[in-house]
Amino acid sequence: MTQSNSNTAHVDHPLVGHLVPISTLLATVSALLVLTVITVAVRYIDIGEFNLWVAIGIAVIKATLVATFFMHLRWDRPFNLLVFIGCMMFVVLMMAFCVLDTSQYRSTQYTGNPPVAQETLDANAPGAPVARFKPGLNP
Repeated sequence: MTQSNSNTAHVDHPLVGHLVPISTLLATVSALLVLTVITVAVRYIDIGEFNLWVAIGIAVIKATLVATFFMHLRWDRPFNLLVFIGCMMFVVLMMAFCVLDTSQYRSTQYTGNPPVAQETLDANAPGAPVARFKPGLNP
């Protein structure tokens, strides 16, 4: 019935778990924007197969920033950080398996368009005769 009981209940169960300073949020947003610009810029630079790894690396950094500061993982229980790191390792492992598999069928990949698609493109070029569908001939 006393007012101290209601204040104690309020202190035991705060409405907000953690307040992040606005400077931290602005710095995180700025870093995310810079990383986005870098991701777009890397798309136009040809560094071979490393384009994929650079894009994935930047995406992991951006996901870590979002989870750390926007989702308050930095101030949360250590178990939640362990779960996050485990999930990220699982994603990297699955992507590594997918990349390892690409060398198995690399010899069957076409450097340009497949022959059937190239014939269709050539037939639909301006000035080319109109291609008609013939039952049984198209896959």
